[in-house]
Amino acid sequence: MSLNKKKDAIIIKDVTHTYKTETGLLPVIKNLTMNIPEYGFTAVVGPSGCGKSTLTKLISGLLQPDKGEIYLSGEKIATPRPTVGMAFQNPVLLEWRSILKNVMLPLEIVPNKLSLEDKKERAKQLLSLVGLEGFEEKRPSELSGGMRQRASLCRALVHKPEVLILDEPFGALDAFTREDLWQVMHKLRKEEPFTGILITHDLRESIFLADEVVVLSGRPATNQYSLKIPKLKNPKLDSLFSPNSIDMLKRLRKQIELAQVQQGEN
Repeated sequence: MSLNKKKDAIIIKDVTHTYKTETGLLPVIKNLTMNIPEYGFTAVVGPSGCGKSTLTKLISGLLQPDKGEIYLSGEKIATPRPTVGMAFQNPVLLEWRSILKNVMLPLEIVPNKLSLEDKKERAKQLLSLVGLEGFEEKRPSELSGGMRQRASLCRALVHKPEVLILDEPFGALDAFTREDLWQVMHKLRKEEPFTGILITHDLRESIFLADEVVVLSGRPATNQYSLKIPKLKNPKLDSLFSPNSIDMLKRLRKQIELAQVQQGEN
């Protein structure tokens, strides 16, 4: 398997991970292998509790696998990586900081040579890109849930990470806000190129945002099924109602049902 970073930004090779609990060992991931190409965007779906969030912690270096290896840009991951950005379902913005200063936070932590003015300009650039120009000095509590999530995405991207990990970032939002943010994500991918991995329970979200959807099996999770998504030049929400999209959703639902049956048997 090639470690050429021009071809594969993330390589997950035969990874197994088990948690130690009070009641014994809990196998979560078993012999998982998958690649994400540079600037590719992969969505990971599967039954609840199958190990999707554990996978993000392994990729970010917050956990180490019991077996197997994970590479980022050709380098084996052994510690948390500053070149990984993360956004979660809960934006976790700091109320005592303005939106601008919340977005700037990674630039205060990750080593860089930017001046304070350059850091502010970088944060303002991203906020403007996602439609938050004019809200820089607001506090998180003064923004709607969708606006806070936009700010969270800016914070995850402000230090120009190689990889952006999204762990159900839109799951708590209403349907209209969620769909609006899907379109924001396409805009961010175009203007701020990154390699992305999205954890989601929303199959429509997965096929609208991703280049490939990976279905994990029931726990312990492995790669059960992969679906390549045809690229559209200018993705529109109406494309989700096309015959091709409906067919892809049916195939993915069938795979999720199979994974749920398997998880129920384990």
